[in-house]
Amino acid sequence: MKRPMTPRGYAALRNELRRQKALRPELSAAIEVARAHGDLRENADYAAAKEKSGLTEARIRDLEARLANAEIIDPASLPPPKKVTFGVTVTIEDVDTGDRRKLSIVGSEESDVDRGMISFESPLAKGLIGKEVGDVAKVVLPAGAKDYEVTEICIDYNWKPGAEDILEESQV
Repeated sequence: MKRPMTPRGYAALRNELRRQKALRPELSAAIEVARAHGDLRENADYAAAKEKSGLTEARIRDLEARLANAEIIDPASLPPPKKVTFGVTVTIEDVDTGDRRKLSIVGSEESDVDRGMISFESPLAKGLIGKEVGDVAKVVLPAGAKDYEVTEICIDYNWKPGAEDILEESQV
């Protein structure tokens, strides 16, 4: 099943995959050094090196699967948004407190609440999707129901892929 993802999220996963693959020679060398210490049944260094290598390989497989299932949706290629949709940045105001928050609606693979990036599958995003500026969304959150007014909808055009975000297929 294809999973929506922004170009930024896709680039971040590709970079992590590149970093994980770059660890392979180091992990292989650590296994060889530990193997040289003798009896493998009682060799804690060998067991630790093998475990770390196994975890790294599992992460590589996970990243490759996520990338293979990614459906890249570039919000910058869409018309200016009138409603909250995947890929937009929305400013909301808590109706009760007046607190404002700026959030980007992104794929679950790239969500990071601390950076204001929430998954389109989150309760807050589900409550906001389809709303227009001036609409109030009643959102049921784990902490209780909240009303949020949509005050602005835009696309973050500031992000441009840097050299670290653009990888050739041969590098992955």
